[in-house]
Amino acid sequence: MKLGIVGLPNVGKSTLFNAITKAGAESANYPFCTIEPNVGIVTVPDNRLDELEKIYNTKKKVYASIEFYDIAGLVKGASQGEGLGNKFLSHIREVEAIVHVVRCFEDSNIVHVNGQVDPLDDIEIINLELILSDLEIVQRRIDKIIKLARSGDKDSKIELDILERVKVHLEQGKMVRSMDLTKEEEERVKKYFLITSKKTLYACNISEDEFINKIENDMVKKVKEFALNEKSEAITLCAKFEEELSSLDEDDRSQMMEEYDIKESGLDQLIVKSYSLLGLISYLTAGVQEVRAWTITEGTKAPQAAGKIHSDIERGFIRAEVISYDKMIECKSEVAAKEKGYYRLEGKEYVVRDGDIINFRFNV
Repeated sequence: MKLGIVGLPNVGKSTLFNAITKAGAESANYPFCTIEPNVGIVTVPDNRLDELEKIYNTKKKVYASIEFYDIAGLVKGASQGEGLGNKFLSHIREVEAIVHVVRCFEDSNIVHVNGQVDPLDDIEIINLELILSDLEIVQRRIDKIIKLARSGDKDSKIELDILERVKVHLEQGKMVRSMDLTKEEEERVKKYFLITSKKTLYACNISEDEFINKIENDMVKKVKEFALNEKSEAITLCAKFEEELSSLDEDDRSQMMEEYDIKESGLDQLIVKSYSLLGLISYLTAGVQEVRAWTITEGTKAPQAAGKIHSDIERGFIRAEVISYDKMIECKSEVAAKEKGYYRLEGKEYVVRDGDIINFRFNV
């Protein structure tokens, strides 16, 4: 899973990126200190693997992972190339979802690119640039197929109809992701790689004092309301606190979170919400050699889930031997689980569930 961290300059993007990836991306109090996207790969916390490791006495644990891309700050006029905007827009098309960091704190020592802190105005600036960029792509495609559609070509006519609706929606200042599209229409729109069709998670970056004291200021409330209306999600975090947390070892980190009564870190929130936003789940494989989590889209059938491991397993799929994680924990061993009849044999139409422990049978 690839997530792009975006936002105006100096809103806390690179600080957050440093914290969650420990990759040391440059973070400075001036615009465009990040030009090429920094890439950091983080593991997805999953306590289920820790428990399975004990049961199987396994040699290796492999967690699912997420790639975070820290993308250059965007400014007004980016769709026309201002402030490295074209580079920004090309990078953002490559990710699966967007983490839009929004500054929701006042600090006279940190320059705001527009002179004042107004999160909704900040969101509007970026969204407008994304809309203008998508409009250009849509218009180019319309120009290319309009003659063919008018000549009676059925497929081109369907495509033109969808594109014209998308264009009207964008011209109204709305993101494509807020459109009501059928599954078929969504598939057609996907091939244009429109930025405004990508799922977005707004990360409200607040001050340490407000974060520690669990104060949700008015700016955060406005962003959350905006996200709700746009069919997006929003979380509250403090990039500075996350950076401090990431510099500690596991014991000190746990102690610090306990001291401030913090149940989950900003990274944990990002992962949980991102999985939910993209409709992702994890199934598990377990044995003496390794226990591993595999990320798939909710609704994936067994052969396609097997294909995540290797295309040969999908091609030669026979059946899947499945037990739920809860049943395995209850029994604490494969032998006990089999004695209780908790293992099931599932075929090609089986829809994999989150937490399924699966052994695929195949023949190539």
